Amino acid sequence: MKKPKEFWYLNRPERFLAFDLQLYKLSTSILEKMSAENTYLISPDGDSKAIVSDGELVNYIKVEEELIHQKGEPGWRNSDTEMFPVIGPTKQNDFRVSTPRGECIQDQHGLLRELAYVLVNADANHTAFQKKYSAGTPIKNSRYPEKSSEPEVFWPFDFEFRKEYELADDFLKILFHLESEKGMPFMFGYHPAFKLSGSRTESLQTRDGEQVSLDSVIEKGGKAHPLFNTEEIKLVKPVGYSVVVATHGFGNIMLWTEVPEMVCIEPITHYPSLDPRSEQNLRISQGREDFSVLIKPVQE
Repeated sequence: MKKPKEFWYLNRPERFLAFDLQLYKLSTSILEKMSAENTYLISPDGDSKAIVSDGELVNYIKVEEELIHQKGEPGWRNSDTEMFPVIGPTKQNDFRVSTPRGECIQDQHGLLRELAYVLVNADANHTAFQKKYSAGTPIKNSRYPEKSSEPEVFWPFDFEFRKEYELADDFLKILFHLESEKGMPFMFGYHPAFKLSGSRTESLQTRDGEQVSLDSVIEKGGKAHPLFNTEEIKLVKPVGYSVVVATHGFGNIMLWTEVPEMVCIEPITHYPSLDPRSEQNLRISQGREDFSVLIKPVQE
């Protein structure tokens, strides 16, 4: 297997070499299945590492424990993605979204996920990716024709979207920066998936003490469990590291899974509903919008 160019460890201090070799071994099975470029992050103390593949977080390992849902395991086909400029399905509205510039075509969770990330910066514990879009540009819809009747989607506003990762000793912080024209309506959400044991023994707890069982999330099926006016939640595990997810800028969280092997903890600006996508359901951009998600492993 060809060694990715981001494998900068050959120039690192000798005390890190054993750890870097361990990281390589842990990720080999995943890397063999990937054709995308991968960026490797390691915390200053060497106890945490992360792998980002074309902007997608595919590994976050704390002292050899994987915290992120792995592709190919039961549940979702991805490990993280973003939802923009809409959240949720649009089929019930014939894939049309109303904006001040007329109707546009959007599929489930918006067109941002259809755009490719460009790597703009990377070092030992930080990396940044960017996407740019020009208003009205038709984008191929990956859900067509199996799950959608629309071969292309488009949005009537320019925007630039930046996603950054910062890996510290005790947490992984993900920052999102959206630059657009003032007045652009939008929804935004982050969609990470966390690895579970499959035993249904995990639960979720808000900072205010609200308890949500994994079974109750699974019972929702395709509909996510909403937590309004919530910016922090803990995934409580009886074995291994529990995970605190603290957010900024979103205002709400929704929980989704259909299997006991994973759960998605999704910070969102708006909760999707069966109502048609229209301007009054969207946030209005001030020109620049900033969001963040902090993922912190904790031992109970």
